[in-house]
Amino acid sequence: MRYDAVVVGAGHNGLTSAAYLARAGRSVLVLERAAHIGGAARSAQVFPRHDARLSAYSYLVSLMPQQVIDELGLDLRLHRRRISSYTPVGEGGILVDHGDPARTTADLGGDAQAWDDFYGMTGELAQRLFPTLTEPLRSADQVRALVGDRAWDDLFARPVGEAVERRFASDTVRGIVLTDGLIGTFARARDADRLANRCLLYHVIGRGTGDWDVPVGGMGRVTDALAEAAVAAGAQVRCSTEVDAIETDGELARIRTTDGSVVECDAVFVNAAPSVLDRLRRRPSDRPYPEGAQLKVNMLLSRLPALKDASLTPEQAFAGTFHINEGYAALEEAHRTAAAGRFPDVPPCEVYCHSLSDTSILGADLVSAGAHTLTLFGLHMPARLFRDDPEGARQQALELTLTSMNSVLAEPIQDCLLDPDSVEARSPLDVEASVGMPGGHIFHGDLQWPFAESVDEVGRWGVETADPNIYLCGSGARRGGGVSGIPGRNAVAAALGESTL
Repeated sequence: MRYDAVVVGAGHNGLTSAAYLARAGRSVLVLERAAHIGGAARSAQVFPRHDARLSAYSYLVSLMPQQVIDELGLDLRLHRRRISSYTPVGEGGILVDHGDPARTTADLGGDAQAWDDFYGMTGELAQRLFPTLTEPLRSADQVRALVGDRAWDDLFARPVGEAVERRFASDTVRGIVLTDGLIGTFARARDADRLANRCLLYHVIGRGTGDWDVPVGGMGRVTDALAEAAVAAGAQVRCSTEVDAIETDGELARIRTTDGSVVECDAVFVNAAPSVLDRLRRRPSDRPYPEGAQLKVNMLLSRLPALKDASLTPEQAFAGTFHINEGYAALEEAHRTAAAGRFPDVPPCEVYCHSLSDTSILGADLVSAGAHTLTLFGLHMPARLFRDDPEGARQQALELTLTSMNSVLAEPIQDCLLDPDSVEARSPLDVEASVGMPGGHIFHGDLQWPFAESVDEVGRWGVETADPNIYLCGSGARRGGGVSGIPGRNAVAAALGESTL
């Protein structure tokens, strides 16, 4: 069999590449090892007894450009959340409510002006930087000139912890800001490698605003829309087909699958981690093996839990991101404990309730009964802590995390579960086994700066590899990470030229 292009992996980025390639008139085959499309960006009936389709791994959309949605004509709606976050503190808390700035200012107290200044800066940064993610790479100097010296010094040049500590007085507010630098990233605020800076950047620039939106219909709707666009343009998708090796002479590539099939093509687009590509190319890799650092917990509730804070309803508190024990000092202590080889005593985590924004993921009976989903993201849970006893460690991590959650509620979350079995946890090792992300790293490896770090990279797309007809189109590409379609689009731009998109 011969195609113009083969895409390895039917996650959302692979399907993005397939859609652009097929629309450009290329013959395209997508090969997916699983029995279904979507990778980590899909919805599933996680609890078989209940008609609820949860986005088990990824759940919000910020980084997908409207440009991709428009160019591919995607049937996709994103719901903007009025409430950004709620952080319980004692018997009260901090509500960041875009619809009630006076309440937000009052809750932030002495840090209100610093908050407005910081997020005013990141808002300007988002407007300037985000559009460049679907353009050829700029140099660091060009990006510095684009974003300005103030943003560059605080978010690029120096560890972000310095800016957070200098700007904000409250430990709680410092923690709210820092969490965007830690999602899916095992890092500390003042680490010299500025990994937390890179993570925070991608969290505050999305769609030019920094907002994190709810995909109506669940994350699976994003994947389905991309698949529909790809197939409508002529791409073929073959599931339950695992790629075993990729061979190329630079002009003709051969894809060998585990069932013995061989597919020839002119170009290969790999929606897998760079370390996986090394293995498929049968090349020794000098890359450090990725290590994910998150616990994912999915819950189905009969009702939302009661709060200690009487000034707002559970519906308000859970409408945005609900921060749990994520103060600045607590985040640093949790990292120290995990780095020393133990689970944090009080795991920092955050939860969000998709069904408050979009009930379409629930069956009619669950909606009428007032049921809700909760998705929890636990920080500083590195894969190394699960390797010796995966099942026992997962259960221990879940128990510690639920205890942490209960410490900020007025009642145990267990009392609100639809039934005792409507809670499940997934460690980084589970992520690796389920969707093939090495080490369970949700970004396929450490996030990279969104600009060229060498002269040779300037003007390229951050998706090129050592082989001229093999492109990375997944989260491991420069400017990859999150549900975005950006590397999927950029890979096709690198291969065919931007004018073909």
